Amino acid sequence: MTSSQTGRAIFDEDWTEILRDRLAVAEREKRRLETGDHVLNPDLPPYARWEGPPRDAAVLIGILQRGEGPSVVLTQRTGHLTSHAGQVAFPGGKIDPTDNGPVEAALREADEEIGLSPSQVEPLGNLAPYLTGSGYRVVPVIGAIRDVEPFHPNPDEVEDVFEVPLNFLMNPANHQKLSREWQGKRRYFYAMPFGERYIWGVTAGIIRSFYETVYS
Repeated sequence: MTSSQTGRAIFDEDWTEILRDRLAVAEREKRRLETGDHVLNPDLPPYARWEGPPRDAAVLIGILQRGEGPSVVLTQRTGHLTSHAGQVAFPGGKIDPTDNGPVEAALREADEEIGLSPSQVEPLGNLAPYLTGSGYRVVPVIGAIRDVEPFHPNPDEVEDVFEVPLNFLMNPANHQKLSREWQGKRRYFYAMPFGERYIWGVTAGIIRSFYETVYS
């Protein structure tokens, strides 16, 4: 059975319990090692474009059930933002001092960005922290979205909210390894084009980490 066939089999079943179990096993077996942009670029430090201590952040990988199977909620950032403008991202942001850890931060940010109430999300587990070249230590929180209501994107941050089938994202055939030149060196990154949406960079790297955690 190929990895893509395995993915379809897994997510045709009770995916919430499967994900919860596999995330718990990964944590118990200490397989959740920090990952990040530097994994594909071992000659670069984890925080290649940042000086000083890393900044803690969290994102929500929110998954909901549709008739054709589970889908992952993503956002298209507005074009006027000072960083990552117009890019595809998960709801999320910096962990505030008032947040009780990454789960609370991810849920708060999802509420602020797309109007998703924390009461609608059942946390299933976390992925390993993802270290970004811009100096963030991002904890991806996996959550099942219940009682789905229309999303309400915050126009100051989010241009659009859309969904991508989980089976598409968990199929390694859709994980492109691309490169471009940065500071005179070839820099590698993942990209997962989906229709008119171009998923790449940190977001694609976190999706790849999700895949490796679920299937390892």
